[in-house]
Amino acid sequence: MTTTTTTRAGLPAARVEDLTKTYGAGDASVRALDGVSVDFAAGEFTAIMGPSGSGKSTLMHCAAGLDSVTSGRVFIGDLDLTRLKEKDLTVVRRDRIGFVFQAFNLIPTLSAKENILLPLAIAGRSPDKEWFERVVTTVGVADRLTHRPGELSGGQQQRVACARALMSRPDIVFADEPTGNLDSVSGAEVLKFLRTSVDEFGQTIVMVTHDPGAASRTDRVVFLADGRVVGELREPSADRILAMMRDLDTLAAASADEQARAH
Repeated sequence: MTTTTTTRAGLPAARVEDLTKTYGAGDASVRALDGVSVDFAAGEFTAIMGPSGSGKSTLMHCAAGLDSVTSGRVFIGDLDLTRLKEKDLTVVRRDRIGFVFQAFNLIPTLSAKENILLPLAIAGRSPDKEWFERVVTTVGVADRLTHRPGELSGGQQQRVACARALMSRPDIVFADEPTGNLDSVSGAEVLKFLRTSVDEFGQTIVMVTHDPGAASRTDRVVFLADGRVVGELREPSADRILAMMRDLDTLAAASADEQARAH
């Protein structure tokens, strides 16, 4: 199934075309993605959901240039990542893509401010002071900039990670279960910031999540099952997402039973 959303300029922030990803070889091979074509419009907040093993994290990692593809193409804007050498791909990931991970991935010996500015420091670029102040104020860590990660709560650490992802003004931010290690209050704060970054900053965000409540804060939910795109919802509610997930779980269970009988 192909799902298409065009930007105002006619070009999505990111897209994948007929993407396949296989792990292993021979009888032990597993096809994590099976001909996926999907795009992510600029200035939208998209969630990727699906049953365990559906390929959602693999799709995000391939779309973000963090993992190689077996076949197919991956674009950020009009740039084909699958044709880049590793050195050039590293530059694209640094300058045009932001990342937020479940485990925060902050450097423990650096302050919050130093962590936020780290990608720019690596690139040898000076920060835009006005943009920095706007981001840290919006994310709510302006009074924690001298603290190291170990001195921050989980929610504060994730908000620092969100600020870091936005500092280079990337074309797109990929977030992999960004609320997975947080309590409900902290998770809600992070989701509010991600929503605000789309609505006020015009950021594009793609988030992998298993949480219908988190996904209901997005503009669009793309559903995967068995490595394929099987549906989407716009203006999603938690109830509509839950209903879709129940259908996917039923389909996945029936598929597993059929495969077991075949063997």
